[in-house]
Formats: sequence, structure tokens, C-alpha cells
Amino acid sequence: MSNAWKIYMLAAVSFLVGTSEYIIAGILDRVASDIGVSVGAAGQLITVFSLAYAFGTPVLMAVTAKVERRKLLFYALAVFVIGNAMAVVLPGFGFLVASRIILAASTGVFVVTALTVAAKLAPPDRQGSAIATLVMGFSTSLIIGVPVGRVIAASYDWRLIFGGIGLLGLLAILAIAYAIPKTEGDAPIPLRDQLKLLRQPRIAVALSITFFWIAGYAIAYTYISPFLLDVTGMSENWVSAGLFAFGIASLIGSKLGGWSTDRLGVPPTLIGGMLLHAVMLVALSLAAHSPALVFPLLMLWSFSAWSSGPTQQYYLLTLAPEASGIMLSLNTSVLQLAMAAGAGIGGIVTQDGSLLSVTWIGAAMVTIAAGTAALSLGLARSRKIAAAEQLRRNSA
Repeated sequence: MSNAWKIYMLAAVSFLVGTSEYIIAGILDRVASDIGVSVGAAGQLITVFSLAYAFGTPVLMAVTAKVERRKLLFYALAVFVIGNAMAVVLPGFGFLVASRIILAASTGVFVVTALTVAAKLAPPDRQGSAIATLVMGFSTSLIIGVPVGRVIAASYDWRLIFGGIGLLGLLAILAIAYAIPKTEGDAPIPLRDQLKLLRQPRIAVALSITFFWIAGYAIAYTYISPFLLDVTGMSENWVSAGLFAFGIASLIGSKLGGWSTDRLGVPPTLIGGMLLHAVMLVALSLAAHSPALVFPLLMLWSFSAWSSGPTQQYYLLTLAPEASGIMLSLNTSVLQLAMAAGAGIGGIVTQDGSLLSVTWIGAAMVTIAAGTAALSLGLARSRKIAAAEQLRRNSA
């Protein structure tokens, strides 16, 4: 019997854990108002989540490397349910911060483990598709989970969202126990081996592209709901519609980014996408008070921002094909650190300045990412030319 349905089940659970990560940005103003903190302070909930994910996931995966994979999925989801329950029943900002840290740790372990299990469930010639299905499940949370969560928060109570996610998490545990076969763990990769790649300048420069790109994106995205409400003056219904359109555009951007990488190559896709990303953030600032203009610009921003994802991952793999797993792990950690930095910088900006400033600063960061990409790609091209010249001389 085919294992395809088991992979789709894992993708559905990935959608659930993805929603728990992304939902805060969609309901940030509601959370801030309810717990009595500023929007900037509430934005730090994204910072602590990203930091816990970035630093916790590699350590936890190294520690649990030999644990049977189905059991590890079970444990991760059990902790995930506890984290959601804390957000529902424990009052105050401090407990909400603790909840985000627990959710980050459990989400990171689940996502990495689920990717491994999905690859092993699929036939050898379908492993890439299996991984793509799981990534799609996680990404769909941005398209469906965030706007639906916004509607629930506006109509009822934002804590109800985490209560629902927690209950669905319990069902996910039962599904994992029933559907996923026992899968042995792998030999642990020491953290020092994972960090060795960072000593290579070309790898460090390439990973810095991810940092500046995602930091620029996160500065603006973290505060997108209050931006649309307070600066643009959108109604509650239009904000939910805007978040849904944002998610749809992100999916299209990711697909076309992968297509463009195959057809046009990495340099035009990566640099061009990031420059368009920066331009769209500036355009959002200039058109901020016009809902009719902001709506399509919001979609173009999401499209351009997410078009860089598959291209950047592919580029990183070409730099170290012999260590693809470690490269993707490092890229995920850098991505989460960038999310933390973006949310943190955005929080400072909204405290001391205005919501309108976040798009300008985000655009500046993404422009730095485009420049870094041009530098990195130039170095890579020079390295290839030098290697080819050396090979020609040796064969002469």
C-alpha cells in the first residue's frame, strides 16, 4: 500500500505547527491590547520564538539523534500541545513568552523530524516530492492559517486559536501513533562539525544573504496587521482579506522563483527578486494611506519576497553539495535569527518612531541582501573561472 497518504498526513500536521508560528503576526494588535503591552513589545513574541527555534533546534536534534523517529514526533507534538495550553490558560505577558519558547522548540524538532520521516516513507525517486509536500503544508499555514486566525481573533478571542490548535495537536498525536511506522534515528552530527562550514568565507557570505533578506522581510511583516489597520485605515474584513491575498501571492512567488531558477539561473532570479522586494516595500510606504493601492502592492511584496526562497536554498546547496543537510540546517537557523532580528528592530522602531518606518528600514535591509548576493555570486563565478583555468593548465 502506498505511503503517500501518510506523507500528506504529516503535511497536514506541518500546517498546524506552521500556523502556531505565523499566527502571532496576524493578530499582533489583538494580543497587545488584551495583555496590556505596546505593539512593539508584543512583536518580541516573534523574536523569542525565532531565537528559541534557531538555537534550540540544532541542539535538540543532536541530542535526540538516536531516538526512534515516530517516538520523537510523538514527544514533539506532546510538548507542542503543552505550549498551546499555556497560551490559553496562563495569564500575562511572561507566560506567553514562555509559551512561545516551548512552541518554538517543539516546532523545530517536529519539522526537521517530519522531513526525515517523509523522505524515508517515499520511494527513492520521489523523496524530493515528499519533502516538497511537507514544505507546502508548512507554507500553507501562511495562506490559510493566518487569515482564518485573524477572523477568529476579531470575532471571538485570540486565545481560542491556540486552544483549537492544541486540541488538533492531540488528534495529530493519535494520527502519528496510528499511521507512522517505527523509523530508526541517525548517527548524530556534532555541532562543531555543523559549524565548520561557517569558517569558509564564501559560505558565511552566502548565508548572510539569507540574514539580510529575511530580516528586512520580518521588520515589515511582523507589524503588517497594525500597519494595515492604523496607517492604511483598512477595515477588519479587509485586513483578513489582505492577509489571505498575501499568502496566495507567497505561494505563487515561491513556485515562479523555482521555475525562474531553472530557466534563467540563480543571479537574475535572486538579485532581481530582492531588488523588486525592496522596491515594493518603498512603494508600500509611499502608498500607505490608500487601501486601493496597498492591496495589490501587498501581493507584489509577498510575491517578490518569497520568490527568493527556493533560489537561495539551491544556491547554498551548490556551494557545498557534499554537506547539503548541514547547509540547509544552517540556513534554517540563520533564517530564524533573521526573523528574531527583524522583529526586534521593528519593535524598537515602532516604540521610538512610527509604523510607517518599518517598510523603509526593511527595504534598506533587503537592498543590502541584494548587494551581498551580487558579491557572493561574483566570488563564486571567479572561483569557477580560476578552477577551470587551473584545470586547463594541468591538462596542457
